[in-house]
Amino acid sequence: MNLLSKRYLFFALSLLIILPGLFVLASGGLSLSIDFTGGSLLEVTFEGETPQVEEIFSVYKEANIKDPQVQTTETGSIIIRSEFLDNEKRDAVLSALDETFGETTVQRFDSVGPSIGEQVTSRAAMAVGVSSFLVLLFIAWSFRSIQNGYRYGISAILAMIHDVAVIFSVTALGGLFFGWEIDSLFLTALLTVIGFSMQDSIVVFDRIRENSSSLRRLDYETLVNHSIVQTLQRSINTQLMTVEFLLLALAFFGGVTLQQFVIVLLVGLMSGTYSSIFIAAPVLVVWENREWENWFKKKKARA
Repeated sequence: MNLLSKRYLFFALSLLIILPGLFVLASGGLSLSIDFTGGSLLEVTFEGETPQVEEIFSVYKEANIKDPQVQTTETGSIIIRSEFLDNEKRDAVLSALDETFGETTVQRFDSVGPSIGEQVTSRAAMAVGVSSFLVLLFIAWSFRSIQNGYRYGISAILAMIHDVAVIFSVTALGGLFFGWEIDSLFLTALLTVIGFSMQDSIVVFDRIRENSSSLRRLDYETLVNHSIVQTLQRSINTQLMTVEFLLLALAFFGGVTLQQFVIVLLVGLMSGTYSSIFIAAPVLVVWENREWENWFKKKKARA
């Protein structure tokens, strides 16, 4: 199988997946949960008829709580996001809901202070940045014995950025169509995908390093393609057998609260396997052949 001959098709496929989500991000952005922005989330159900959104707004307005966000769910409950509520304000809101709409049952109440939300956001960004930098150093050191070993680290980082972009693209589309938000579970999925992406890339790169000595008479593109084919079955089988089937089961039967997390993780891990084979290794070949120099020559020749 000459996979590398179709490398630009793989690049185009990635752009086809990433660009729509990035367009959604640029136009509307992502909705952050209270884990990052700070605030309170109250999910309630009612014994009688479910009240209208405007009626919920009026209750919060009377309690001097500004700009609540009200969302109804498929199960009939109502989720209300608002500014941070202390115990006194929360009890006042629940009492008002009881008096206005009858018996109210609290399904969930989460509250995060604004300072904690800012701290979580900054530490999340720091965790992603530090982990990427350490992986780059590790790969550069591990491949120091072969020529241009630093390229392997940079290619792995590019594959990781590809996977992160896929995750944000899918989450942005999910936010547009299903009301998804970025929360602490999203951060967990993101860091997990980064780890898996690096692991898969290192497996492919390690096979390239081994073949560099045993198959050194081959040109670089043939050597890399041969290495990809050797690791292809292992990469796909490992992901399917150990992770993907389990995540599919959780996506279908794990419940609504885990659904977004599981789907994001499922897509991210699939992207990690894909990028290690069809993005990271082809980038090495493009870099080795300096193919960007020929892109502009072809355009000039056509002109």
